Amino acid sequence: MEEYDLSSPHQGTLAQIVACPGRDYCDLAKAVSIPIATRVQERFNEMNKLLDIGDLNINISGCENSCAHHHIADIGLLGMQKNGEEYYQITLAGETLYETNIGKKLGPSVSYEAVVDAVENIVNVARLAKDVMEKTPHVMLAGKGAEDFAISEGYKQTDLLTEKSKEDWKKWLESEEYRPIINIENHDTIGMLCLDKNNNISGACTTSGLAYKMKGRVGDSPIIGSGLFIDNKIGGAVATGLGEEVVKTVGSFLVVELMRQGKSPQEACETAVKRIVSSNSQENKFQVAYIAMNKNGEVGSYSIEPGFTYMDYFRGENKEKITESAF
Repeated sequence: MEEYDLSSPHQGTLAQIVACPGRDYCDLAKAVSIPIATRVQERFNEMNKLLDIGDLNINISGCENSCAHHHIADIGLLGMQKNGEEYYQITLAGETLYETNIGKKLGPSVSYEAVVDAVENIVNVARLAKDVMEKTPHVMLAGKGAEDFAISEGYKQTDLLTEKSKEDWKKWLESEEYRPIINIENHDTIGMLCLDKNNNISGACTTSGLAYKMKGRVGDSPIIGSGLFIDNKIGGAVATGLGEEVVKTVGSFLVVELMRQGKSPQEACETAVKRIVSSNSQENKFQVAYIAMNKNGEVGSYSIEPGFTYMDYFRGENKEKITESAF
């Protein structure tokens, strides 16, 4: 049993992967599936880490026939061909348990060589921050120290630069002018607030950073109280948009403190956004948005400019909501 790893309790973990036969066994498939599943399982082969990640499923389809139902998995991979090479489109947040939700596409497709790294980055991005808080005496690490700690904990270094991003950067070099675009791809930050059955609230905030920023620039996402703030007695808040304006008001902390003073999540978000608006002329328009949740499970959101949306998941139902705005 041990030689073939048949006794590993993978049910309900990331290692329990649904994959179609793929190009190895199916003439209709455009990309392999089983080798990808095997590589993912090899990457996530420690049971303690699998249990820590929790109930997260991956489905892999080798073509648009979608035999593995990748589009309704937490993480879905759809195989395709580009110039004779295998690529995979990633989708996130599919759902079938309570009602069917189609997963959202995550950027451009990635190559066969890069797809497992991409899956690992999706899974690990918030987990590393948790490791810093639980396994060191600190709450934040940066630079080489953060990199060394990640490597010591088994995280692998990955080059995340895509060919499309490289081409966009080369085109930008022609003018080298930065102009923030409101709601570009709707979000430049991923923020999450969760209230569990024991009434504990948690949150995570991650960003790819401001495109074409000055070297050394630090945005709001890694700053405690700016991009994210959680108080398990009161609630939590996350921010997105132009990070410099969020940092100036310690925005997420402000929202939680306003809830502490008795404001609802909606009122707290509106007050925090209007504080930013009151100190700017709006001649150069930019976006800032907040989402907040209190310990009663009440949710609020508000943005400077219209068009900001977020997903609200409650009792098995996933709903897209449009945020009210100051303008």
